[in-house]
Amino acid sequence: MDARSYIEAGRDGFVETLSRWLAIPSISADPAHHGDVRRSAEWLAGHLRTTGFPVVEVWETPGLPAVFAEWPAADPDAPTVVVYGHHDVQPVDPVEAWDTDPFTPTVVGDRLVGRGSSDDKGQVLFHTLGLRANLAASGADAPPVTVKLLVEGEEESGSPHFADLLARHRDRLDCDVVVVSDTTMWAADVPSMCVGMRGLTDCQIDVYGPGTDLHSGSFGGAVPNPARALAALLAGMHDADGRVAVPGFYDDVVEISPGEREAIARLPFDEAEWLRTANSAAAVGEAGYSTLERVWVRPTAEVNGMWGGHTGAGGKTIVPRSAHAKVSFRLVPDQEPLRIQERVRRYVLDNLPDGLRAEIGFGGPGVRPCASDLESAGVRAAREAMARAFGSEVLYTREGGSGPEADIADVLGAPLVFVAVGLNSDRIHAPNEKVEIPLLLKGAESVAYLWDAYATALRG
Repeated sequence: MDARSYIEAGRDGFVETLSRWLAIPSISADPAHHGDVRRSAEWLAGHLRTTGFPVVEVWETPGLPAVFAEWPAADPDAPTVVVYGHHDVQPVDPVEAWDTDPFTPTVVGDRLVGRGSSDDKGQVLFHTLGLRANLAASGADAPPVTVKLLVEGEEESGSPHFADLLARHRDRLDCDVVVVSDTTMWAADVPSMCVGMRGLTDCQIDVYGPGTDLHSGSFGGAVPNPARALAALLAGMHDADGRVAVPGFYDDVVEISPGEREAIARLPFDEAEWLRTANSAAAVGEAGYSTLERVWVRPTAEVNGMWGGHTGAGGKTIVPRSAHAKVSFRLVPDQEPLRIQERVRRYVLDNLPDGLRAEIGFGGPGVRPCASDLESAGVRAAREAMARAFGSEVLYTREGGSGPEADIADVLGAPLVFVAVGLNSDRIHAPNEKVEIPLLLKGAESVAYLWDAYATALRG
């Protein structure tokens, strides 16, 4: 039986199995559900054993568990692939906005609705179907490459223990390439591969002035105003061309190649429709770049919120004692979050007026950006495997969001390849999350072909 026929014959069983996993509310951000995250890990471990993986382990962390599985190739010299995904899910609030119970998976036509269906349980599970399809097509007892799965339990909580987990098990995870299945395609009828994700760091800036709020008639214009100073700092973070004006911010930015700019321009992007989705009246940003380039391959600084002084009803004529803002920075290769943090800190302190004090607190070490080499054997083979499954050309995209992929690539010393079939319309992180069942089957078919392709493309 060929891989496609095997997958089509297994559709109902696959959906039923996935539904059982989706029924486990593995919300890593909610301590009340930490037991469910562990149940999810144990369920996955059992399923992987049933699939045929001879090595399956639940890896503990100081937080929530990950799952590791390995199926060695028959040929000891065959390449090795690590597949990354996660089994924890986002909270479901507001639950009243769901049309069905978020943890009672429901099939509606070709869609499977439920929390985690697209992000990321459905995209993890298509690998087991695809691997069995590969074996069914070849008649072999082992895959043509050594396949290792690493399925994290804390991705939706910022992966706080993941880098340490990678370092601790570095030898077990040795590989030639890392396949990530936790992203999206351009559209159901426009298959695409993600080839990069932005990084992230964020901070809170607190500016302090007088020891208490002061009467603006008695002191206004004669003492420094923290709110005005903070407003000037925030306004000064961008120049007239929309570039981030923090000194040194672009020092490490790698410009994308003309070839990738051309690939982005080929996407059927409807800016008017995109603006309607954003409920925005205009597209703005760094001069010289398209809208897609601005959200995929250029770094940004965004003011997420600001407050200080009197914000209640009516007037209160004061010089406030303090003012505050939250700011986030999306980063691109090769910007390092810790280096950006230091440059932002220096910008604030160097531009703070006399008589004021500032505190800048960052939300941890940040998330590093990552990108794939479009000319690498791993990317080319994956693009060809997806094109064979979908029956059409596969385009390239990037994503503006962030994840732990850069840590994976650095710790394991292996290139990243993204093979995923989610859609932006899947309502990931939102009520009524869904996944398109036919796309999950195409994902399974893609990896069924990919393992054969990697057996030759990655050798040596």
